[in-house]
Amino acid sequence: MANIKSQKKRNKTNEKARLRNKAVRSEMKTRIKTALDVAGSGEGDTEAALRIAIKRLDTAAAKGVIHKNQAARKKSRLAKRVALLSTPE
Repeated sequence: MANIKSQKKRNKTNEKARLRNKAVRSEMKTRIKTALDVAGSGEGDTEAALRIAIKRLDTAAAKGVIHKNQAARKKSRLAKRVALLSTPE
């Protein structure tokens, strides 16, 4: 446990940021999974699910939860996988 007042405050703010980041990261992962599920099953609007997932990735990058290059990489890979899953065979 910290004895210094400024460190106590840092611990509080770090905890708040951790919870905020956790929520953003969780939402991002959920939207990615949803987009893949919709593309795989063929039920529902694949483009809308992909658009929402990309939006969540951009939001996470803007908030600093993930790096902008990581967001770009995830968006690219997600788009490729969705296209592969949604094409009729």
